[in-house]
Amino acid sequence: MTTFDAIVIGAGPNGLVAANHLVDAGWSVLVLEEQPTVGGAVRSDTDVHPGFVHDTFSTFYPLAAASRTIQRLGLEQYGLVWRHAPAVLGHPFADGQWALQHRDREITATLMDRQHAGDGEAWLELCRTWDEIGDALITGLLTPFPPVRGGLSLLRHLPKAGGLDLVKMLLSPVVDIADTRFRGPAPGILLAGNAGHADIPLDSPGSGLMGLMMTMMGQTVGFPVPEGGAGKFAEALAARFQARGGRIETSSRVAHIDVSGGRASGVRTADGTPYAARRAVVADVVAPALYRALLDPADVPAKVHERMRHFRLDPGTVKVDWALDGPIPWASPPPYAPGTFHVADSRHEMNQALQQVHDGYVPATPFLLAGQMTTTDPTRSPAGTESVWAYTHVPQQTVADAGDGTIRGTWDRDDAERFADRMQDRIERLAPGFGSRILARRVLGPHELQARNANLVGGAINGGTAAIDQQLFFRPIPGLGRAETPIPGLFLGSASAHPGGGVHGAPGMNAARAALAHGRIDQVVSPVRGWARSVRARRG
Repeated sequence: MTTFDAIVIGAGPNGLVAANHLVDAGWSVLVLEEQPTVGGAVRSDTDVHPGFVHDTFSTFYPLAAASRTIQRLGLEQYGLVWRHAPAVLGHPFADGQWALQHRDREITATLMDRQHAGDGEAWLELCRTWDEIGDALITGLLTPFPPVRGGLSLLRHLPKAGGLDLVKMLLSPVVDIADTRFRGPAPGILLAGNAGHADIPLDSPGSGLMGLMMTMMGQTVGFPVPEGGAGKFAEALAARFQARGGRIETSSRVAHIDVSGGRASGVRTADGTPYAARRAVVADVVAPALYRALLDPADVPAKVHERMRHFRLDPGTVKVDWALDGPIPWASPPPYAPGTFHVADSRHEMNQALQQVHDGYVPATPFLLAGQMTTTDPTRSPAGTESVWAYTHVPQQTVADAGDGTIRGTWDRDDAERFADRMQDRIERLAPGFGSRILARRVLGPHELQARNANLVGGAINGGTAAIDQQLFFRPIPGLGRAETPIPGLFLGSASAHPGGGVHGAPGMNAARAALAHGRIDQVVSPVRGWARSVRARRG
């Protein structure tokens, strides 16, 4: 049997970050990946149309750009190049106006002032507040719970950033932040749209923090993409790991985690191949798969079994990729071309769609998150064309279709294509002639997404709901807010662990650090235990 210090299950960004940190510490590390290529939900392909690159799952990576974990890996030395669109984010209105966020905050403010005097200065004031607390806040969110160092830094900066008023703002729904600070529609629709990346209703606590964080990252680090496709990011992580002696086996699905003497001791793949782990097994897998499929039931404490019954996934996803023979024919083009754009007629419509999904209804007018990839990175398609995508959320369990009743919620090919037509019609209304520019279209419904990445159960892309009752020390279940699991030597390093979804590498890094810390403890404790056993034996 081949033996390694650590075995990492899954070559997604979290698994590869964990593997890099462990190999940097001098451990021998094996990464086992079910799919033929590395990347997890960070992959790209050329399947839609010849000459076009589409990101299969995730696309824009502000969290990666803001993450110290990712920055410290120096992935630029392994081929990673970040590209930016002229504008970060756009939201077209039916009357032809745009809410637009430029990377230059002064330009953003000027555009807002043209629509409503005073909003520009209010935007700059929000940016200055973020300058004070943004770095400490992100550091706190992306480190193990409780965030001691990040928390202390945040407390130091809090008085200057607004004190308790800031705390109140962070805990407020995003709609309240927008309404108390701005008078025109543009700032509020940008904040709300960014909050809509998570499955939190816009009028609920938690949405304000999400909306502010995503928006301000866009204003500071932008929404960058890897040149050549999302897969280049994963390839850089893999190249760094392998250059340091790490080993990756693709097309190797882990079917079981072995537990010996109450400790994780290795894994077995689907073809029966065993691998032993001297020190740790890190699982970059969704929590239900870890506790219900990869482990023997007898190895999981009864309390964990019981609490996992209440684990909630985030909503499903339908993603559509288009290859266009020209740019999107906007009825009213924006002053600066955005890489990311959102589609909703209003904040009310956006919140209605999110609430319908939360209640189990297929949205009648889905809120779209979309991207113009060639605008952002010209290598994505031939000159003069555009690589475009859009995704939206759908219920995990469908009660009914809030639209025309044609979507059954089975998400077979017919359901997915009909719903894609509904999504495409939303863009067509804002860009007449969009449909006539389509060279090819690909629809990935919940089943297709899960088939390409087992962690995307039912099309859930966040590793579990982002609702506050399944965050922090409640993630994935109450009492397991850290990477450690109830089984010594086994660590959860996926988006199901704190701090959750997003391409920032924090769950993987937290798992690797926990494994190293426990490894050091074992180096001290094991000799003592061995000495005690020998003493008892001599006395016996």
